[in-house]
Amino acid sequence: MQNLAGKVAFVTGGSRGIGAAIAKRLAREGAKVAITYVSAPDRARDVVGEIEAAGGVALALKADNRKPDEIETAINEAAAKFGKIDILVNNAGIAEFGPISELTLDQFDRTISVNVRSVFVAVKAVLAHMPDGGRIITTGTAFALRAPMQGISIYTLSKTALVGFTRSLAHDLGGRGITVNMLHPGSTDTDMNPADGEMADGQRGMMAIPQYSKAEDTAGLVAWLAGPEARVTTGAEFTVDSGFSA
Repeated sequence: MQNLAGKVAFVTGGSRGIGAAIAKRLAREGAKVAITYVSAPDRARDVVGEIEAAGGVALALKADNRKPDEIETAINEAAAKFGKIDILVNNAGIAEFGPISELTLDQFDRTISVNVRSVFVAVKAVLAHMPDGGRIITTGTAFALRAPMQGISIYTLSKTALVGFTRSLAHDLGGRGITVNMLHPGSTDTDMNPADGEMADGQRGMMAIPQYSKAEDTAGLVAWLAGPEARVTTGAEFTVDSGFSA
């Protein structure tokens, strides 16, 4: 059974890692999917090709999350092609690491523009195309709940800001039956954070279940939040982190 048949999803940062897994899972559940990418057109085409090969419908759009006009244009293009957007997944993000004494204002501004401002812009733009009963889902980080190491201050700040935004937005949009939720992935096996090596071993040492997540683990939770069983689940946070934040 395809729980999302007839739905349209828009996934930012959907060309790789968790975003790609989310896009493919939503398509498998029956949704038409638009993804954005900024610097990896080949990967975006691969995601679209895999979805189409499985019988789904997908569209890749170039949009830099540092540029509000590009986000708005991509959302408008997706809505024009598919007629609406039922599901917005704010997945694109960056991480700037380093001790506070060495971090620059440019790094701070870049982090806030991509991780926070772009979410605000996407939500504002998508609401004109989202029917009542829609879904807004944002990817956070387990570091927003537990920050046990040095050098993650502005990354944690940016994702923690989205927690408050999610809770408040749930009340703003609840009258339309639109749910707003947030996911906090932990260490996930992707090309940016492989599950082998000394760094990975250190991260596993902080988990209740010493296993890296797979991108598909987060994608499965997104699919549930986008589906009919989560119609009254809103303003909530969910962890997919092997107990890292427990």
